[in-house]
Amino acid sequence: MVEQLLSNQQSAVFNLADPYAVSGYVNEHLGSHSIHLSRSQALVSNLLHRKFANLDLCRISYGSDVRVTSPALENFYHLQLLLRGHCLWRNYKQEHYLGAGELLIINPDDRVDLTGSADCEKFILKIPTSVMASICRDQRWGTPGQGLRFVESCYRISELEGFFDLLRMVCAEAEASASMPRIHEHYMQIVASKLLLMLRTNLTRPELNASLATFEQIAEYIRQNLKEDLCGDELARRAHMSPRSLYGLFERTVGLTPNRYIRQKKLERVHACLSDPTCGYRNITELAMDYGFLHLGRFSEIYRRQFGELPTETLKRRQ
Repeated sequence: MVEQLLSNQQSAVFNLADPYAVSGYVNEHLGSHSIHLSRSQALVSNLLHRKFANLDLCRISYGSDVRVTSPALENFYHLQLLLRGHCLWRNYKQEHYLGAGELLIINPDDRVDLTGSADCEKFILKIPTSVMASICRDQRWGTPGQGLRFVESCYRISELEGFFDLLRMVCAEAEASASMPRIHEHYMQIVASKLLLMLRTNLTRPELNASLATFEQIAEYIRQNLKEDLCGDELARRAHMSPRSLYGLFERTVGLTPNRYIRQKKLERVHACLSDPTCGYRNITELAMDYGFLHLGRFSEIYRRQFGELPTETLKRRQ
C-alpha cells in the first residue's frame, strides 16, 4: 500500500530531517498545528508533498512518538490514511485507535489531537471546503445551516470499494511528468464526490418521488444523474425497495442488472457527445472521466464492444 502513494522521490521535500522543520512546512502548506515529541530531537522525519488542482497530497512520518494538536482547520477537510504503525485520535469525548489501513476524516470545525507511534506513517489529503460546497450545489444536495459535516470519522479503506485505487491513480497523475490541469480538475471532482457518496454525511439527497418507484421513474432518475456515481444498492434505497426487488425489476424490464444498465446509459451519453459537433467536449479523456470511467484503456474496450468502434474513431468521424 505505502509504495503506491506518492513514491516518486521528486515529491520528497524532507528526507531524514529535523521534525520541527517538517512541522514548519506542514504549518505553511497543510494547516496550523503544533507537535510534541516524546524523545529528544533527531533527524528522522520524512515528508513528500504535491499540489494537485486544489488538493494537497502529502505523505509524512516523524520517526518518533509524536502528538499533533491543532485548532479547527476552518476552511479545509483533512483525510488521513494510516499506512504504517498506529495512531490515537481524540475528539471531545471520542477516541479511536487507528491501525494501518484505517482512514480518518477531519471536519473543518474539529480540533485535531493525534498521537502517533514512532513507526507511524500517514497519507494526508487536504480538500478545501469550497470544492465540497461546489459539488453539493452541482448535485442539488441539501446542506444544513451549519454546513457539510462528515458524521462518522473512522473507516477501513477496504470498506470503501475502489477508493484506494482512485487515490493511487491521483498520486500517479500528480507525479507524472506531463501536467494536464483539466484532467487534474476532473480527478479532484471525482475524489471529492466519492467521499461525499461513500462516507456518512449530514447531506440530504433528492429521492425518487414514490413510495415504490416504477421502472420508468428509476430510469428517468438515472438519465438525470448520469454524472453521479450511481450503483444498484443506492438506487434501491432511493426507490424504497430491496436490492433484490430492484434487480428483479431490471431483469424483467430490460434484461440487465441495474449496474449494467447504468453503465450502458453512461456509454450512450458519451457516444452521443462524441458524435455531436455542437457538444462542448473535445477531449475523450475529459469526457470519459466526467461520466466516471477512470480506467481509460478499459473504457475504450467496453466502448468498442458497445458501438463497434473506438471512441477516437467516433470523434474522428464527427470532425
